[in-house]
Amino acid sequence: MAQATERLQRYLEDELEACRDEDVDRRVDELEALEAALGPERVSAELDVLSALGNETRYRLVRVLVAAREELCVCELHAVVDVTESGLSHALSRLVDAGLADGRKDGRWKKYRATNRAVALVTVLGGSVTGDGTDE
Repeated sequence: MAQATERLQRYLEDELEACRDEDVDRRVDELEALEAALGPERVSAELDVLSALGNETRYRLVRVLVAAREELCVCELHAVVDVTESGLSHALSRLVDAGLADGRKDGRWKKYRATNRAVALVTVLGGSVTGDGTDE
């Protein structure tokens, strides 16, 4: 931590052209408050969402649900991904648990739709890639 504080002090000296110990202490307090505002529960929940997207099958399912803009039956989703029925069920369950999909029974069929969270994430991710392998 001392090395990080020394580096922060050098940075503040460059930015402020003069830096006192109080300046470093104040900045450390500000940064710690930013980190504490997130809270461990929120960080854990967000990591669960990102983890749910960290699998090709689940990510493809989310992309299809977002693109469809309507509910899709499990049988339709199964046609999109090359996994067993059990694998599909597990993937969809994980997406529901992460808040990326909602499912409901419709008679003998199970239908899923993307949540607003999924739409937002896919929109952000889609806008962050130019298609040529570089960021915009």
